[in-house]
Amino acid sequence: MKKIFGILLIFAVLGGIAFAGGAGEGVVTNAQKPLVFFNRQPSDPTTGSIDMDAMNWNDKTYYVGFDAAGGGAVQGQLILDYLASADPAKLDRNGDGVIGYLLCIGDVGHNDSNARTRGIREALGTWNGSTEATNVKEGSANVGGTTMKVVELQGLPMTGTDGSTWNANAATDAMMNWATRFGDAIDMVVSNNDGMAMGCLQASNYPAGVPIFGYDANADAIDAIGNGTLTGTVSQNVDAQAAGTLQVLRNLLDGLTGADVYTKGFSEPDQYGNKITPTVDYRADEKAVMAQNSGVNADNWQQYTFGNRDAGIKQTNAPAKKVLLTIYNSADNFLSSSYLPALQYYAPLMNIELTVVQGDGQNEASCLDRFTNLGNFDAYAINMVKTNSARDYLDRLRY
Repeated sequence: MKKIFGILLIFAVLGGIAFAGGAGEGVVTNAQKPLVFFNRQPSDPTTGSIDMDAMNWNDKTYYVGFDAAGGGAVQGQLILDYLASADPAKLDRNGDGVIGYLLCIGDVGHNDSNARTRGIREALGTWNGSTEATNVKEGSANVGGTTMKVVELQGLPMTGTDGSTWNANAATDAMMNWATRFGDAIDMVVSNNDGMAMGCLQASNYPAGVPIFGYDANADAIDAIGNGTLTGTVSQNVDAQAAGTLQVLRNLLDGLTGADVYTKGFSEPDQYGNKITPTVDYRADEKAVMAQNSGVNADNWQQYTFGNRDAGIKQTNAPAKKVLLTIYNSADNFLSSSYLPALQYYAPLMNIELTVVQGDGQNEASCLDRFTNLGNFDAYAINMVKTNSARDYLDRLRY
């Protein structure tokens, strides 16, 4: 009897192992599913170094965004081109021979904000090796053929009373104080994004005629360029980013690997015949798909009128898949008015069903607390409140 029992026990154990192995082979855990970080690249908020531990979470983890450093350079060049054709006598409002500008800084812990601050200051010669608000030096620029001194009168991070960054209301308040404090020494205003630029223009005492530059090419900013109230902005190609986020997910969900993940639908048509029209680059060292930037001003603003979608993306018969997507701040102008509508346009075309979770822009918990029921989804797209919070989301996906 003992011998028979022993034999049965061995068979039971072996059978259990076989069953577990068979079940495991057919089950995809959350940790094995496709994951795309977008808009906020996992990174150290102080040094800017990319969190490659997060990017190597699994072989289906990628980042989709835009070239932040290149965007800062585009914004700087946009400003320089404007100054080169400006009339010094009109631009220099108090005639002191100095071009004084104000800078609205977004989030000092955000790579994109830091890249824009640097691009602006390098173009104007005020860069002093740091993105700190007060670390600047005297610069110079060509204004209508005359070399003039350039001074940053003040640069401030625009943080709301609730702790949110990139805050338009904070920019309105700051502009009202600046206009009172600096008066006609203000010759130009530059902002790390359109939301803060438009906030400045809401100030009741904004000095009439002073040029102001933003970044993002939001719909209201494009309209403002058209009516002459905003001088310029930078398009980070929101449609290429949104469609790119979904295209990478689609490729991964369809089982594509290697270079096919970032070439199919980008540099060549995917299996459904779709191909994103704008040029998108891939950075292997960051596992990052990057859209390019372009300057927008009075000469070309009509090309960026809101609602012009990429005709390269059409309805497909791809298998339906579910994606849980987080947006760090429901009040963020760029994400809510530009990025999300683009996602909602392209997702159905790729047969991707999005469940969108939006945070408050301050506390990671506002997204994390709703980053749940993960087993119900085929893939995940994450936009963090803080760029160093990737681990918090990955810990949720371990189980």
